[in-house]
Amino acid sequence: MTTLVLAPEAVLVATGGATLLMSGPRRARTRARVRRWGPRAVVLALLIALGLELWLGAQVGTLFQGGFVQDRFALFAKAAVLLALAVGVAAADWDLELLPGPLPAALLGTFGVMVAASATDLFAIWAGAALALAAPLALTRSPVLVQRPRATIAVARDLAFQFYYAENLDLLREAGAELVEWSPLADGEPPDVDGLYFGGGYPELHAERLADNAGCRKSVRRLVLDEGRPVYAECGGLMYLAESLEDAHGRTHEMVGVLPGHVTMRPLRMSLGYVDVTLTLPTLLGPAGTRARGHEFHFSTLTAVPTTVPRAYTVAAHGGASRAEGYVVGRALLSYMHLHFASNPALAESFVDACAKARR
Repeated sequence: MTTLVLAPEAVLVATGGATLLMSGPRRARTRARVRRWGPRAVVLALLIALGLELWLGAQVGTLFQGGFVQDRFALFAKAAVLLALAVGVAAADWDLELLPGPLPAALLGTFGVMVAASATDLFAIWAGAALALAAPLALTRSPVLVQRPRATIAVARDLAFQFYYAENLDLLREAGAELVEWSPLADGEPPDVDGLYFGGGYPELHAERLADNAGCRKSVRRLVLDEGRPVYAECGGLMYLAESLEDAHGRTHEMVGVLPGHVTMRPLRMSLGYVDVTLTLPTLLGPAGTRARGHEFHFSTLTAVPTTVPRAYTVAAHGGASRAEGYVVGRALLSYMHLHFASNPALAESFVDACAKARR
C-alpha cells in the first residue's frame, strides 16, 4: 500500500518512455496520427497524474491510520507543476521532430520537481506507513508478558493520537506496567487506571470531535488537577491538554484546560529535528539531571505559557540554542518533544514507579 504514494511519478516515467517511442521512425500516416493524438495522450496522462496526486494528498493520512499527513506545500508544488505542464502541452504545437527533446525534457524536469518537493517528507511517508502498520500490534504483540503489573497506564490510541515509539511501550511493560488502550474521541472517560499516556498525532484534524466529547475532557481534567494522577503527554497530547486549539480554518475548539495556554495552527510553522533533553526538575520521568534523546515535529504553535508553570526540560536542538520546555502541572508532564525511552530506559522505570505510587 505504501507504493501508492509513488503512483504519480510512475505515470510520468511511463509517459516519458511513450514519448520516446513516438519519436521513432514512422510512416507518413502513422506520423500524422501520432502528431494528432500524441499530445492529447500526454495531456491525459498528466491529468491522471495530477488527479492521483490530489487524491493521495487527501487520502494518505487515512491509508496510514492518520499516521502521516502529506506536507501541504509539497503537494501544492507538485500539483502546480503537473497542471502547468499539461496546459503547456495542450497549447503548444508539438512537432514530431521536437519530441526527442523538449517534451521528454519537460517530463523529466517535472519528475525532478516532484521528487525534490517530496524530499522533506519521503522518509516520513515510509516511516509513517511502517508505524501505522505496526500500531495495531504495538499493544497486543509484545515479548513482555506482565503477570502481576505494578501499575496500569491508559494509552490514548485512535485517529487523533497514534504516534508512539514501539520501544517506549515495550519498556513500560518491562518495567511492570499493564497498558490499556482507549480513545479520547469515542470514550466517555478514561479507564480506571493509575496513569495516562498521551502520544502524538493530529488532534487538529479531529478537534471538533475532541471538543464535543466534553465528558471525556472533564474527566481527564479532574484526574490531573483534582486527583493528581501521573500524566505524560507528548506533542498532540500537549495540544489536547491545553485550554483551546485553533485549527487551520480559524475555528477555536475547547480542549481539556490543564495547561494554561492556547494552541494555534495559524500560521503553519514547522518545527522538526532531533533533540537532547535534560531534566532540570524532578518529574514522573526521573530526577533532575536525567538525560534523554528524542525528536520534535509539529506545525502548531503554543502561545506563551505563564511563567508560574514550571519548566522541567532544557532542550538542546542540534545546531540550535537551548531552551526551557516540558511543562509541569501537578503530576502531569506536557511537552512537544517525543522522547525515546530506549535512549534512557530509566525513563520508563520512573514513569511506572510514579503510577505505582498513585495506586489506590
